Amino acid sequence: MNLDLTGKLALVTGSTRGIGLATATGLAQMGAEVIVNGREDAAVTGAMAKLRQSSPSAKAHAAAFDLGTADGCAALVARFPEVDILVNNLGIYEPKAFFDIEDADWSKMFEVNVMSGARLTRHYLKRMLDGKDWGRVVFVSSESAVYVPKEMVHYGFSKAAQLYIARGAAELTKATNITVNSVLPGPTWVEMAPVRMAARAKAAGTTVEELKARMFSERRPASLLQRYATPEEVANLICYVCSKASSATNGAALRVDGGIVTNPF
Repeated sequence: MNLDLTGKLALVTGSTRGIGLATATGLAQMGAEVIVNGREDAAVTGAMAKLRQSSPSAKAHAAAFDLGTADGCAALVARFPEVDILVNNLGIYEPKAFFDIEDADWSKMFEVNVMSGARLTRHYLKRMLDGKDWGRVVFVSSESAVYVPKEMVHYGFSKAAQLYIARGAAELTKATNITVNSVLPGPTWVEMAPVRMAARAKAAGTTVEELKARMFSERRPASLLQRYATPEEVANLICYVCSKASSATNGAALRVDGGIVTNPF
């Protein structure tokens, strides 16, 4: 299995922590040069330091841009006009009751989760098709694209939209060595999870461990994993899809959701 990405340049959006950082680290370990992206210089610098701790020989580039805006995307592509691998990982989420989701909430979710990937794919995929004989684009969607989250419908909507963009873009790659795929993680225990969970537990008068258990007994009972995935477990699939070994996988929506979605298709 050829997982060597030596000589390839990869951009992972939203890669200062969580699944994004784990993906950037994994790609660096596979030999790729990695562009680390976040909104703040300090966060990007910190992430690059962590990446180099696990991969001392890694080649990493800083890209402190807010990709939730058109201006941020334009500044990024001006700085890095071409890449071989694009991982559209940037995303936000916000638990909120449907009747409390205001127009501004819908617009922000759309701009950050959907338009960041649409803008960057429009630019980088065109460059791949016009001037490269190989390329990878991956959208990091969510099981919420399929298993509709009643506690944050606007988030599920944005993640479903990513699946359509990815599949539509993949249609442009026929008879090439360029692929466009989606990866759908389930609940993942990222760095901020303990903080958010502690706040929720305090408000509900319960414990973090109780809330973690209730995630799978009440909110996601169909889970076969029955625990949160680690960022590295999710990144493993993303990195494989970015590799040369995944050459026959194109236009696919690949789940690493722990079995939450019961439909095998």
